[in-house]
Amino acid sequence: MTTLLETDVLPRAEWTARADAHAERADALTAAHRARASRGQKHPVEDFLFTYYSYKPAILRRWHPGPGIVLAEADERASWRWYRVAPEGTEVDAEAFRRDRGSLYRGVVNLLRATAARPAQFGCFGLHEWAMAYRADEVRHAVPLRLGRDGTNAVVEAHDLKCTHFDAFRFFTPEAVPRNRTPLAREGQIDVEQPGCLHAGMDVYKWAVKLGPLVPGEILLDAFEMARDIRTLDMEASPYDLADWGYSPVAIETPEGKAQYVARQRALSERSQALRTALVAAVTEGDDTPGGADFLRLESV
Repeated sequence: MTTLLETDVLPRAEWTARADAHAERADALTAAHRARASRGQKHPVEDFLFTYYSYKPAILRRWHPGPGIVLAEADERASWRWYRVAPEGTEVDAEAFRRDRGSLYRGVVNLLRATAARPAQFGCFGLHEWAMAYRADEVRHAVPLRLGRDGTNAVVEAHDLKCTHFDAFRFFTPEAVPRNRTPLAREGQIDVEQPGCLHAGMDVYKWAVKLGPLVPGEILLDAFEMARDIRTLDMEASPYDLADWGYSPVAIETPEGKAQYVARQRALSERSQALRTALVAAVTEGDDTPGGADFLRLESV
């Protein structure tokens, strides 16, 4: 993960160079998706971050320094929303963002803090994707099932479903819902979200986008890259046969596959925890308001 060297004032040459490098990195990360979109093609794994979250590639190109950093000679940013003119240049107006988006800001920060403070769990084995296909007439992706319909159903029936992420649970088939160990609801999300969950890690990217100019550009792109890597494991461990797309399965129905999944899940959890911590520290810079205990409702993606 990128480490930011914070200074009070960035000279124009420095911040424009950082902004240009950020845009180049963003373009490289989205190049394949943009090329496919221009041809009307879809990828079952790599396009997910642009369809599920509905964030356009252009969002990733815009670099922000985050709160507490003044950009010298940045008159062109004076008119940007949630920016303000400072004696030495232009800076993010964090107070205005927190005032205008108070419920969102507090809700996201509280959720991230609660998730980071909870012990990670590693016993789900990515079965949420299997539960979404359980006894379904139609599956979510136009890709064959690796074990067929009956084999997919049998894997679900042979396991204890332990999903802790509401935005995965809400796509379970009706037959799979009562099989989950814990009933999940949006209003209880802050009570169960935990850092071992792949989708909770992927959502760090979502929260980084929603917090807009409070998030330093380097953290935003780090979060996108992590979400991309999480999505890869998510689908490799899914019931779908992605061999034609160049992916090898993580066969979670076997002991070897489970061990492989947990090892990669742990590594991704460590990355997500580091980014969660960095994100909270960045967006709360200069905010002396105590964090609330209540999770204010966050709209689903």
